[in-house]
Amino acid sequence: MARTSFREQMLRTREDAIVSSVNRLLAEKGFEAMTVDEVAAEVGIAKASLYKHFTSKEELAAAAMIRVLDRALAVVETLATDATLMPVERLRAVVRWAMEVQLAGEMPSLPAQNSTLRTALMGNRPYLDRLLDLSERLGTWITAAQADGSLDAALPPEVVLYTLYARACDPVVGVLKAAGQHPDEQIIDWVLRSCFQGLSAR
Repeated sequence: MARTSFREQMLRTREDAIVSSVNRLLAEKGFEAMTVDEVAAEVGIAKASLYKHFTSKEELAAAAMIRVLDRALAVVETLATDATLMPVERLRAVVRWAMEVQLAGEMPSLPAQNSTLRTALMGNRPYLDRLLDLSERLGTWITAAQADGSLDAALPPEVVLYTLYARACDPVVGVLKAAGQHPDEQIIDWVLRSCFQGLSAR
């Protein structure tokens, strides 16, 4: 295996720092409010140097979204190897992970329907490939959970999938955390309960 040169290692380290900064700023401010100047300043490089790695604000955001999808796929892969878990338990674990990432300030805000970021993402093959892979894996667990009676079989699987995706950017999580009255674990448990069991009295 060819060894990575020192220059390549430095470039990769800088790119990792840039994407980490973008990820945090997207989680904190969202795409529209984030600026390239802020990213460069946070990383400690000139804006011109940043553009050597990423050519646009949209490309920066896409890199952050891809990183989160890679992390999600790694979580799904680990859960898939645990034969003791039922499909619905795997789904709950993925949603729990997503909310933990959000509470840690590491979940980029999803793009609005009419945003330039959404348009850019729809043309980004690495992003789309990962999103499709994740959706297919979760979709398999959703249909299995519906078949075994753990999830409502009357709901179209895509409705369940999009509902679970929505928990990754659920504003309820941030609002409850900002109030400072409840620990993170309690917030996650409540939102998981409302998501998987609904609001009706049992």
